[in-house]
Amino acid sequence: MPTSNRTAPDVRALFLWLNDALPQTQCTRCGFPDCASYAMAMAEGQAPINQCPPGGQEGIQRLSALTGLPAIPLNPEHGQEGPRHVAIIDEAWCIGCTLCINACPTDAILGANKVMHTVMEPWCTGCELCIPVCPVDCIALENVTGTRTGWVAWSAQEAQTARTRYESRQKRLVREEAAHQTRVITEAEHTLADLPAHTKGADKPPEMDRKRAIIEAALAKAKARQTGA
Repeated sequence: MPTSNRTAPDVRALFLWLNDALPQTQCTRCGFPDCASYAMAMAEGQAPINQCPPGGQEGIQRLSALTGLPAIPLNPEHGQEGPRHVAIIDEAWCIGCTLCINACPTDAILGANKVMHTVMEPWCTGCELCIPVCPVDCIALENVTGTRTGWVAWSAQEAQTARTRYESRQKRLVREEAAHQTRVITEAEHTLADLPAHTKGADKPPEMDRKRAIIEAALAKAKARQTGA
């Protein structure tokens, strides 16, 4: 159906089908922040169907069947089709900085601050997002599917596992951000309630006014984030 003739329900249904047809690596190589965003762009006619290297040519064929668009070759600007990889951390060199943990879209890396990290292979999508953030270059990729590439290197169950873990992570991040904003608001309101006790040079009105303005601005920003404004 032409994009201009699609109703909102049509777009929603097509989005769901297209998202199911993606391997859910959440690698961002398509140019979008996650697989769902790419699926929605395709459903709305805002993105071509040949921007997913992990899905490869088989993936393009699946997207073509759903959209009615011709199955064109993978756009090399977004990468090349290849085997599925998993990340391997050289624990002897890991400094426990947590940057890779923060970058992993499926929470496949376990560890803590200043504690060496390790990758849970069944949860790793080979997205490569952990590699550029590692300050000591201790992460490498290991081919785990040999010559099998694209969707031949994936199973529907592996894609569903990756999708479920990504969605769970997104929900966790929202909860953590909400809790953080609540703490910021509480601390700011506590400080404003007794500003002189929290201000050096409280006997100087300019310093009091300056600090009040800073805290009120931070408080307003935190409340806006909390409400999504």
